[in-house]
Amino acid sequence: MGRRYILFDLDGTLTDPGLGITRSVQYALRTYGIEEPDLTKLYPFIGPPLKDSFMNYYGFSEEQATEAIGRYREYFTVKGMFENVVYDGIPGMLTRLKEAQAALLVATSKPEEFAVRILRHFGLYHFFDFVGGASMDEVRVRKGEVIGYTLRRAGVTDREKVIMVGDREHDVLGARENGLDCVGVLFGYGSRKELEEVGAHHIVETVRELTEYLLKECDI
Repeated sequence: MGRRYILFDLDGTLTDPGLGITRSVQYALRTYGIEEPDLTKLYPFIGPPLKDSFMNYYGFSEEQATEAIGRYREYFTVKGMFENVVYDGIPGMLTRLKEAQAALLVATSKPEEFAVRILRHFGLYHFFDFVGGASMDEVRVRKGEVIGYTLRRAGVTDREKVIMVGDREHDVLGARENGLDCVGVLFGYGSRKELEEVGAHHIVETVRELTEYLLKECDI
């Protein structure tokens, strides 16, 4: 295929952010008198834009959801973003791809400045040519918008040479909006059913399988 650029989602693809995100949501909900002791019930917040999740899962108005994001960030910026784990095998995969001259990019619905801080904290930032994320004011937040922005900022013009990697339906749909194929990963927070239903180009179960697939796609 001769891919040249690989776009990675962050949450659920490069790192497991489950504890930090769910504790941040739990903190935000508590300020509205909502107690949710079971963090696994908050897993659906991992991946989609936060505003959508507060509105869809807890019936918040748009105004309340915007306010709740501020509450979420009170916890996330101090503790939550670091309650995170790099998936086993990710640094090795990124090393092999860089050694093979692939251009690596991040496209995440997480605010860009948070994504950069997380990648720096976990020693991954140096692998990437550009890290694209949402804007803090929520103007640029949907995955398709973030992917388009990332491609523009990275100077990518030939989209046939690009492939996206992500774990949720939003990654697949956002990639399609931009004319890209998306590889779905099952070690994150999306199910095979979710990824198949939205038409993921290919689905892998492990980081090792992902590594070999990407090297093959890039003909490297």
